[in-house]
Amino acid sequence: MSHPGPNVPPARGAHARDLLALLGKGRPVAGAELATQLGLSRAAVWKQVEQLRAQGLPVAARRGRGYCLPWPVELLDAGRIRALCRSSNVPLEVHWSLDSTSSECRRRAGDLADGAIVLAEVQQAGRGRRGRRWISPPGLNVYLSCMKRFDRGFAGLSGLSLAVGVVLVASLHELGIRGLGLKWPNDVLVTDTGAKLAGVLVELSGEYQGPSTAVIGIGLNLRLPLALREQAGQPVADLGDLADPVPGRNRIVANLADHLREGLARFDTEGFAAFAADYARLDILRGRHVRVSTRQESYEAIGDGVDAHGALCLRRDGQHLRVDSAEVSVRSA
Repeated sequence: MSHPGPNVPPARGAHARDLLALLGKGRPVAGAELATQLGLSRAAVWKQVEQLRAQGLPVAARRGRGYCLPWPVELLDAGRIRALCRSSNVPLEVHWSLDSTSSECRRRAGDLADGAIVLAEVQQAGRGRRGRRWISPPGLNVYLSCMKRFDRGFAGLSGLSLAVGVVLVASLHELGIRGLGLKWPNDVLVTDTGAKLAGVLVELSGEYQGPSTAVIGIGLNLRLPLALREQAGQPVADLGDLADPVPGRNRIVANLADHLREGLARFDTEGFAAFAADYARLDILRGRHVRVSTRQESYEAIGDGVDAHGALCLRRDGQHLRVDSAEVSVRSA
């Protein structure tokens, strides 16, 4: 969820993860029991709980029963994810806390395998489009980045973020999630409400003529506490709004990893053309009045699909316009 929220230091790794695993079982756990199982004092448990709360995790304290969460939480497990993937050799790793999964991919670009997927339970500085902060409470959502190398240069990667959006929707559709659309250039929305479910951010490095590397960041809302919904500044949704029960986080990641591997291989050989028809079917801006804001001006127009390079096409006062993702933000008028 994109929002300029406060920076909160993460609860320390091993204890925080173990605490979340105990709280994630879906029943209240007494403070004394937590202290015994974690090998901590009651005061240390309370401090860990407060740090998790500060990061957006809605830990409630029930008198006489202990601490609890409103839903069960499934922690990410790299071995479990690989076992659920169609291919067992997916280069994938799970961290408790990172500044952001995309930053980790960029730091290790020379060492990570092509197609490597990096996940974190907590992001301290997750990013959305145009520098917005992506709030990343521990254990509730999916924060994932994939590093993909291409022989072609930047110009040959136009439309990549749109293609990834198509891949993400297809992955969720396979898990039974319906009623989703794509808002150019990188948002997955619930079509009935216009609420944002997920976002895609592609960052490129390398040579203009090639070779180049794409770091593809994906944030997907599984469970959003009320407090974070109220802070979002825009309508937001989570999978809890769309599915009962919500698919397990490891299953969601494995399915997305499979779709990403297959989709990026297809993009590498065919480009955006392979995804254009599916994007057109999911495009929620086509035929709608939109507001376009650039650094120079703001105006209203009508969405007219995207071109062969993934640029947004518009109709305004009888003219046909073309804009790219680096220059504009779009809101329904």
